[in-house]
Order: sequence, then C-alpha cells, then structure tokens
Amino acid sequence: MAKYPVEIWAGLECTVNRVGEEYFDQLERNGHAWRLDDLELFAQLGIQKIRYPVLWERVAPNGLENADWSWADVRLGRLRELGISPIVGLVHHGSGTRDTSLVDPEFPQKLAEFARAVADRYPWVTHYTPINEPLTTARFSGMYGHWYPHGRDNLTFARALLGECRAIALSMQAIREINPNAQLVQTEDLGKTYSTLRLVYQSGLENERRWLSFDLLCGYITPTHPMWGYLRYCGLSAAELEAACQNIYCPPDIIGINHYLTSDRFLDEHTENYPAWTHGGNGWDKYADVDAVRVCAEGMAGPYTLLLEAWERYRLPLAVTEVHVNCTREEQLRWLYEVWNAAQELQNEGVDIRAITAWALLGSYDWNSLVTRPVGYYESGVFDLRSSRPRPTAIAKLIRDLATGIQPHHPLLDTPGWWHRPQRLLYPAVSCLNQGSRESASLREAMRTPRRTRVGNGEELTPTSSRPLVIVGARGTLGKAFARLCELRGITYRLLTRQEMDITNPTSVNAVFTELQPWAVVNAAGYVRVDDAEREPHICLKINTEGAEILATACAQYNAALLTFSSDLVFNGAVINPYVETDTVAPLNVYGCSKVLAEKLVLQAYPASLVIRTSAFFGPWDEYNFVTIALRQLSAGNTFVAAEDAVVSPTYVPDLVHASLDLLIDGESGLWHLANKSASAGITWANLARVAAKQAGVSVSSLIALPTQELGLIAKRPTYSVLGSDRGELMPCLDSAISRYFDDRS
Repeated sequence: MAKYPVEIWAGLECTVNRVGEEYFDQLERNGHAWRLDDLELFAQLGIQKIRYPVLWERVAPNGLENADWSWADVRLGRLRELGISPIVGLVHHGSGTRDTSLVDPEFPQKLAEFARAVADRYPWVTHYTPINEPLTTARFSGMYGHWYPHGRDNLTFARALLGECRAIALSMQAIREINPNAQLVQTEDLGKTYSTLRLVYQSGLENERRWLSFDLLCGYITPTHPMWGYLRYCGLSAAELEAACQNIYCPPDIIGINHYLTSDRFLDEHTENYPAWTHGGNGWDKYADVDAVRVCAEGMAGPYTLLLEAWERYRLPLAVTEVHVNCTREEQLRWLYEVWNAAQELQNEGVDIRAITAWALLGSYDWNSLVTRPVGYYESGVFDLRSSRPRPTAIAKLIRDLATGIQPHHPLLDTPGWWHRPQRLLYPAVSCLNQGSRESASLREAMRTPRRTRVGNGEELTPTSSRPLVIVGARGTLGKAFARLCELRGITYRLLTRQEMDITNPTSVNAVFTELQPWAVVNAAGYVRVDDAEREPHICLKINTEGAEILATACAQYNAALLTFSSDLVFNGAVINPYVETDTVAPLNVYGCSKVLAEKLVLQAYPASLVIRTSAFFGPWDEYNFVTIALRQLSAGNTFVAAEDAVVSPTYVPDLVHASLDLLIDGESGLWHLANKSASAGITWANLARVAAKQAGVSVSSLIALPTQELGLIAKRPTYSVLGSDRGELMPCLDSAISRYFDDRS
C-alpha cells in the first residue's frame, strides 16, 4: 500500500437546512455567498483540497431547467486557478428542493439528475460528497423532528437514511458516467455511546447504528447483519429492505470521519444526577443522555481510537473531514493539533489516512440550537467574521505551519485540552471501562495525554519547561480576573505583585524576563484613581506611562508578546457616535493624558504590542465595581448617587479577559476597542444601575440621578465616551453580560 503524506484540507460550514417552510443558509449568514475574495484567504493557508458547496437547494431550487450556475461557475473556476481541488458537496444537512424530501421515493433519482448536471458542467472535479452525514441528517430529520420533514419515528428515520444512501449511489453512478475516476468522499459523525450496565443494550444498539450509512454503502447489510433486525423493527418490510440494500452498493473511496467533543454520549438511568433537559428514554427505560466527556472518568474515545476502529472495520482510506471545537482560541488550537498528531501516529502504524480538515473556515451560526432557530449565535473558526473582513485567527497560522511541514511550537499547545482536564467533569464521575474488553483497551489508548506537571500557580497539568504568560498587577481586579480565567483555560501563568516585578524599574523587569522567559506579558497594573491623579500627576505618569514603555521595551528585547490596557478617558466626549480606534484623542484629565502618552510610547517601542481601550468595568469577583456597589446599596435601602448624563460603555470583566486573550493568542497588535455593546450604543451610569437593579429585583427608589457636574468629582470627565470599533465587535451584548453577571455571582 502506497503511503500518502497526511494533508491539510479545509471546509466552510455551508448547511442549507429546512425547518418547516423556512430555509437556513449558512453561506448567507457568513457572507461567503457574496465575497469572492474569501478564496484568496483560503489559498494563503496552503491547503490542497477544500470541501466546497455546489448545493442543490441553492443552484436549482426551482428545477434544473431554471438552474443558476453563475455563483458556482465563478468560484469553482477561481479555486481551479488557485490550485485548490474542491470536494464538491451537493446536499449539506438539507433535504433537497421544495418539491421533494428525504422520504420522497423519487428523492434519490432527483438528486442524481442534479449530480449529473454538476459533473457535466465541471468534468474536471474529481471528488464528491453528494450528501453530508446521511445518518446524522436522517436522525435529525426523521427521528428527532428537528429538520424537515420533521419525522419523530423509527420508520421515517429508516426510510430517510435508505433514501439518502440510494441517492449517494445513484449520484456517483451519474457522475462517473461523465468522469469515471470521480471519487466518493463519504462523511459521517462517528460518536460513540457509553452507558451504565443497565443501559448497555441501548448503548450497544447506538454503537452499531453509528456505522449504518457506511455499512449500507459497503454492502454489509444482509439478513445476518445486526442492523437488519433493527431496520425491520423500524417498520421496513423484508422485501423493502432487501430491495433497498441491493440498490445502494457504492463503497466510499475515502471514508470521512467527522467528530466533535460532544459526539460521544453517556446514558444513565439515574436521572436525578442530571438537569431535566438531558432526560429522555426509549419506551422501556428513562435515562439522561449527556456528553460523555462531562461524566466519564476516563474521558472520551478520542480521534485515534475512532479512526483506528473505522480502519479496522473497512480497510478503506480515511480522512478526518471536520475538525472544529466551539471554545477559546487555545482550545481550538489544541484540538486541531491533537487530531493532527493522532493522524500522524496512525499513519506511522500503517493506517491509510489521507488528511485532516480544518472545518468552519468562516465559523458557523446557531449550531448550539442545531440550526433550528435564527438567534445569531456565532462560533468563530479559522477566520473570525466579527471584523470588517474575515480576520485570520491563530488557527490560520497553525494550518499554514502544518501544511508546509513546520513544527508548531506555541507553548499553549503543551497543555492538554479541557476535555482531558479534571474540570471537564460536570456530573458525578462514572467509569466507562465496562463496555467490553475491546472498548476498554481503546479507551485506555485514548487516555494517553502529554505528561503532567504544573499549570499556573496551582494544579498540575503542563510541562514545567512551558514558557508562562506573565500577568502584572496581582492585587487589581483585572489581574486577578486574568489569573482566574487562565486557570480555567489551562494557560500557564505567573501572577506578579509589584514587589515581584516593578514595571517602573528596568532592572526589576529584566530580571523577571531572564528568569521566566515569558511568551507574553499582560500589563494589568496601573494607576486607576482618576481624581487622585489630578493631585499627584507624577505618580500616575510614572506607573501608567513610564512603566508601560519599560515593559514594551523589554518585550521587544525578549521577543514576548505584550497586552496592555488603555481607557475611554483618552477622548473628550465632543461627539455623539461611538469612538473607534482611529478617532483623534483629546483627554480631559491627567489619567487620560497618561494613557494617551502610554499608547504612543508603547507602540513606538514595540509596534507588535496589543493595546486595548476599554471602559467602566463591572464583574462578579470583586466587591468594588459600580454594579456590585449599586446593588448592595440599593438592596439595603441606602442612597446611591449616579451620573444621569455621562454615557459610557460598561465592560464585563470576564468577557474582556476572554476576548483580550483570544486577540493576544491570535497575534493581533495595535489599538483595539473592547466593550459590551448596549442596544442604544451606550448607557448612562444611572441607567446601568436601573437595568442591573431590575434584573436583580431590587427597588431603585433610593437611587439619585444627578448631572456629572454635581457629583463633586475633581477630574473632568467626558459626558460621552462610548467605544465602538472599526476592527471588530468581539464582545457579547450588554444585556447578556448583565444576565451572566448574576449567574456568575451566584
């Protein structure tokens, strides 16, 4: 068997699914429907193949005679010019045009006619996925009722799946009449199911059923196959089933494995241990169905095990056709790199594995609700769409490195992902090693993780040689928040007091750099007493300006990234629209002046620095922010005074820290504005107190709203300092932040 190098492929989320009479189109949501220059960005990744849509629902929604090929013509032509081979998808979690459905007896032939038209128009295309994840689509459309035709029974599921597999076979037959060498890249999600001993019968069924689409296409389903009886139980007659199986045979040329961290499931009849939304059953037993990674003490099976199982079952070439996790940036990097390493290891052991696929190039929308309602929940991917144009994230660099044979070396890759760390367990831990000797061995194999040493200032997790993230400002709200969330995210850090590193003293700074060799520094220290700064400007300038410049100089010298913070008080409030990064600064007070000068000196000393302007902190972990103090005073019936005319951008500290860390990891530089956006593009301090009090159920009868000039403040403040951004709106909305504030406080 020839040994192929493992390639890096990519794909963009392109689902066009139907719910009732409404279609949900990811290409319209992510804007790729209109942006041709996305393809140049994709080509810069160094990928060799791309899973690319030529979707039936988009090209020919009103029949082939009315098909509009213009979009596909331009884009497939451009991909060809760029040297990227498309793996063309025809139906992606869809059910076809309005005149058909997955259970329409004519669905297979109708899709085959479209497939023939595609192949005839693009005879040079060599790889196809006529239907993505047919088993998953049949479950969601025929068994769970999420998507059209909204079946909720076994028979609808079975007929949908058989129809899809027949459609795949007929489509490939039609394509190969034009291009005899066309290859079928068949994708499926192969999540495993674990259970308590009582529910082994159910987990066993689901673990056999997960292979059903591949088994049908490979001709494995005969009267002696375990799934034959299950399909008969679903309601198919013996004659119907036999006829269907005889007409489906079409073995994949490449088996595409899609796997997500929540694909593995655990079934437990002890429903009292789990929230009500996880409860379900099968007619005999009631049980909770939860993410296995959240309950199995040994963790999930993992990509190595799943790929090996697929190889041993079919002995056909493999590819991982979707690699994505909705999480923080370093966890996205860890998951992609873990799958890559599993593929490399398997290839070294003789498994024919062709590629791994970086999925969701442009991210995805509303998959947290299984694309059943358009609420706008966005998961960023290789590129982040929350900027004016797709912004490459750290994943893009990792893909380029892997595609060009460069060994990734980022210190954040040394830490196991959250799915390997103890805090993944949300429920009482259960052993999953009782699923049989074969699975026990597989699980033990999957448990192999990087060697464990210390993370942060606490728990053992990462290699001691890992370069830490240094956080300056151990006693401040922001510094403590960074430490807390670095602990959560598995980012090795050192939280330093002024005694441990005095940023105003170059000797002290250089000593720390020499000892710790940090890969990055977060400057969360600073002089924050705005009124006092008017009385002691020299101290404010020394800490906020000179200290920041000294730190930037050291970071440049030691090649460490720098994240430092500025303020909305660099502006004078003479506008009525949110300030963006390029607006002219004009501070009204000493504190604002110290931040303006710091921005200038930091970026002069080290242009690669990331400088984030933010505003009006509130958070769940300290007792001295505006929202917490307001609620404490109002709930006690005490008078609370707030400005009624100063319009600001309240910033939820956890959101700020997460977004800042993601930008730091992405290698962003220059000025960024980060704040939670309110519906009215800003909110007064008094109204912020009212909104928080309303959510808390607290009376505002003791709230006194006054003009800023009557508050007795020493330093002059702008009456309008709302922050907008031309670089990207990365923060959740203010309403969401306030709601989560109460959840996090409790």
